[in-house]
Amino acid sequence: MSHKRMPKRKAAIAVGGVAALGAAALLLPNANASQDQDSATAGGTAGAKTLKATDASGLAGRLQEILGDAFAGSYYDSGKQRLVVNVVSGDSNVIVQARKAGAVVRQVDNSIDELKAAAQTLRTRATIPGTSWAVDPRTDKVLVTADSTVTGADWNRLRSTVRGLGSGMATLKKSSGTFKTFVSGGDAIFSQVQGGSVRCSLGFNVTASDGSPAFLTAGHCGVAAREWSDSETGQPIATVDQATFPGEGDFSLVKYDDPNTRAPSEVNAGNGRTVRISQAADATVGETVFRMGSTTGLHDGQVTGLDATVNFQSETDPNGVDTVTGLIQTDVCAEPGDSGGSLFTQDGSALGLTSGGSGDCTGGGETFFQPVTTALQATGATLGDGGGGGGGGDNGAGDQAGAGAGDEAGAGDQASAGDQAGADDPAGAGGDGIGGSADPSGAGAADDGSPSLTGSH
Repeated sequence: MSHKRMPKRKAAIAVGGVAALGAAALLLPNANASQDQDSATAGGTAGAKTLKATDASGLAGRLQEILGDAFAGSYYDSGKQRLVVNVVSGDSNVIVQARKAGAVVRQVDNSIDELKAAAQTLRTRATIPGTSWAVDPRTDKVLVTADSTVTGADWNRLRSTVRGLGSGMATLKKSSGTFKTFVSGGDAIFSQVQGGSVRCSLGFNVTASDGSPAFLTAGHCGVAAREWSDSETGQPIATVDQATFPGEGDFSLVKYDDPNTRAPSEVNAGNGRTVRISQAADATVGETVFRMGSTTGLHDGQVTGLDATVNFQSETDPNGVDTVTGLIQTDVCAEPGDSGGSLFTQDGSALGLTSGGSGDCTGGGETFFQPVTTALQATGATLGDGGGGGGGGDNGAGDQAGAGAGDEAGAGDQASAGDQAGADDPAGAGGDGIGGSADPSGAGAADDGSPSLTGSH
């Protein structure tokens, strides 16, 4: 494959692809998993509007300003297509305004500040490899997850810390597998390093601040290797310009070496199909999302948390922890080689870059993503065709980067959203790890072997 055409594409389906994904959304196995509690919202549903997830995100940002300190987070009820806004107190007139704006208003006990304080306590007392936490607006609690490696004294410390937060503040659950970074969006990218090869996935093509064509991928991929190719044995065609991992994110900006490289703003959805990416947006808890990776292809699910803190076992220090903050959490599966891959919506909005998680695409698991808007702001890049890429019209990410306040505004240190477990039995279900920051085999399914656009959660 010539670097002039990287990444490879067959038939772009700007409208057809979105339509196909729209049909897939109707078939999602968990499309109705996030229902608002009717008893909690009694009296608050009058006048609620039917909204798309992207519109709900914008409304949430506006309502946060209206509600002020009374705002306690929000989420998207995908089953009823409504925005649910949590409030702890406040002027009744202000709450009436929120309802008139089209949101379902729900009274909750915990304020955003209280939940953020609980998350900070976890970070101070329980930064243990294999753990994550976040505020889930659907439960009005901090949801804490421990993978199968958290046992013995570590499990006891984590459980004691959660209990110490007080009744009704947090939920603890076990996850199968282990939290690891997924080295391998769309097309596969490769790099040769000492000891073997590294495989990741291209996330989204962008235009760097100097106007050159580039792409975004995971930060741990950019830290693992500097030069990247579009084939396992090919010559490098792109070089890492910026990389962040661990710390406040997991993203890399990689510039194509040839300034005439065509870098279309689209995601390879498998089987010769592509989806045009028209904007960057912030994720909303409860919305339906799609992930494309070079190993496992297309899969779907829901956003379960925002601003997640994840404590990965360090790849370089057996006793160390690679803590990453500000991630999106979902129930979409992923496997080794999917790192850096695209998280997007059926309407062509770029949301995230695959970071890591637990489980696999047979048994499922949690997967975390770097928000695209944050990566664009940090690197100065803009979403859209770069270099010799044709077909203009993409919205620049400079405008998109700060769009859609959504749930992030009230999220605190958000993470895991699964069902509560809090089990005293520290034994987690088994399951293979997702892979490390290098997938030495370089193996993985080709793009044209990915699932159909109906998705397989």
